[in-house]
Amino acid sequence: MILSGGKYHVYLAMRPVDFCKGHTGLSLVIQTVLGRDPYSDAVFVFHSKQGDRIKILVWDQTGLVLVYKHLEGGQFQWPQPADGTIKLTPAQFSSLFEGLDWKAVRAECRRQPKLAG
Repeated sequence: MILSGGKYHVYLAMRPVDFCKGHTGLSLVIQTVLGRDPYSDAVFVFHSKQGDRIKILVWDQTGLVLVYKHLEGGQFQWPQPADGTIKLTPAQFSSLFEGLDWKAVRAECRRQPKLAG
């Protein structure tokens, strides 16, 4: 998948972007609009105005990787447009990428086990 190894943070850009933008244009959005570093250990997810397409930009330590997905016969689940980003868990990101409702994915909180002794 896209997140092969490593510890990535996943950020969902809340506002749609112009889908004519490529690596450079999306990097500029990440820096100027989102206030983040496109060359960090982060995955940035953008969506189209129609909601049926996403672009994902990630730095893999050798170059910027741009992934484009057009969801056939549906729309990606997205929150109402607002400024900034939402941080997703890897499970939420996988659900989003598959076209599922990522907001329904919640990690179960468990207490740390006591030491044997």
